[in-house]
Amino acid sequence: MALSGFDNIAVTDIPWQRLTTPYGRGSDLPQLMADKQYDQIAGLVEHQSTLWQVTPWVLAFMLRELKVKQSEEVTLAELSIYHAVADSFIGNEMSSLPHVQRPALLLDESYLWPDNEDDDELLWEEEPPSYAELPFSSYYFFSGMLLKEAIPDFERLREGHVKRSAEISELLAKLGHNSSE
Repeated sequence: MALSGFDNIAVTDIPWQRLTTPYGRGSDLPQLMADKQYDQIAGLVEHQSTLWQVTPWVLAFMLRELKVKQSEEVTLAELSIYHAVADSFIGNEMSSLPHVQRPALLLDESYLWPDNEDDDELLWEEEPPSYAELPFSSYYFFSGMLLKEAIPDFERLREGHVKRSAEISELLAKLGHNSSE
């Protein structure tokens, strides 16, 4: 199954330095993902139930890797990222959010931050175009879609990971998945 239009995109295709996190730009994310620094990644994709420009992209690559992981390779720190993102959806109907038609549209020049970082402080004081309603709600929409599409992977991991089955079951419940399905 394709991950919501994210399947043909490589980590190197993403202009990480032009996407934001709660602490600035996402330039470090490719290396953090390669090094599996999940504790650091967690604070860059979700902060106080807010998702960021980088969130759906990071999830897409993490969930792509999750498909081929063995149960014992999945850490609590990795699961905590999925939990934090899922928590940001509680009380919201994700399917009704306005969103761009395809994830690649979120990389449109009109939503990206400038190449030059000199004016970042000024941009944060205004409402940057990347945080207008349509792109902002799209970060939530696509992040939710990615997590829901990963439900079969989470189920597989739960069956093979007795030590983490409670955490995975809780995540599945947050995603609205009935464990008897």
